[in-house]
Amino acid sequence: MVAITPRLLRLVDELAEDAGMVLDPRDPVGRLVLDEIDRARRPHVHERRVPSSGVLAAPTTDPGTWEAGTELEITRGPIEAVDLDGARRFADGLSSWVIRRPDGDDEWVVFDRPAGSERDLVVLSEVFGATVVQRHPTGVVRVADADGVRRWSELSWHHERPVASWVDAIAACGMDGDVGVLRALLEFAVHDLGSLGVGALLVYRPEGDTGPEVEARMPPPPPLQILRPTALAPLRHALAQIDGAAVFDARGVLHELGARLVPSAEAESEVDGYRGMRHTAARRYSYDDPLATVIVVSEDGPVTVLRNGELLAASRG
Repeated sequence: MVAITPRLLRLVDELAEDAGMVLDPRDPVGRLVLDEIDRARRPHVHERRVPSSGVLAAPTTDPGTWEAGTELEITRGPIEAVDLDGARRFADGLSSWVIRRPDGDDEWVVFDRPAGSERDLVVLSEVFGATVVQRHPTGVVRVADADGVRRWSELSWHHERPVASWVDAIAACGMDGDVGVLRALLEFAVHDLGSLGVGALLVYRPEGDTGPEVEARMPPPPPLQILRPTALAPLRHALAQIDGAAVFDARGVLHELGARLVPSAEAESEVDGYRGMRHTAARRYSYDDPLATVIVVSEDGPVTVLRNGELLAASRG
């Protein structure tokens, strides 16, 4: 094994302190993952172009389960004719990836469609039982494993823990509505909006009545259903262009878009402001609509969940 450099030791400390990720450079798997993260953060530049990349490190599951679990057609091939660096040139971290193992039995895989979004990385990590290291074409470095997703954006790390832990924590507080819908909304907030810096306010109303007053400022939206994968891209695209709240019914169907949440006089007097205008509006609305779950996505990524005027959960800022 190549000697452990001071730079690698600094990365070990940085990951532990800032991203809650503990990797032992003396352990073969830990060293492999560290080397890949270091390489992703310091890529080779060719004619001012910085390539994207993707590695599935130390998979532990049966390859026979990979296609069914990811819903991808996967072509696999051993790295034989070229060395590892040569194979990397063909791995874009979207449709094509390198699989690395501590014993050197490396291979490359190609998917039938791109699978490089943050949501995709979570699925790949779970299905392959691997640590996924990606340098996205935007320059963001992501590391996904069983403990969630870590993002590096040139300045600092941001750790998003697994959405399942959010759902468990929120459900433990008692909730109305469909847990599946809540999970889908949280996954959308964390991995589709927060990861791209799209600020938003999502309201999940489990009751059939109209609820507290909201000021509709846009025509009724199409009935996009958060549980349908085909609804996510148009919904994300719309939210990136507007302010206001997106209101979903008990089945996760979009009913309002760009709505202004109007607090009651009681909410304004009883509920203190929280962070900025978007969070304050969300907190006061949740006070007026105590059965609703309100999810706020900040433009810089963190996600906050509120109910009945109280903070239930928040990711690290």
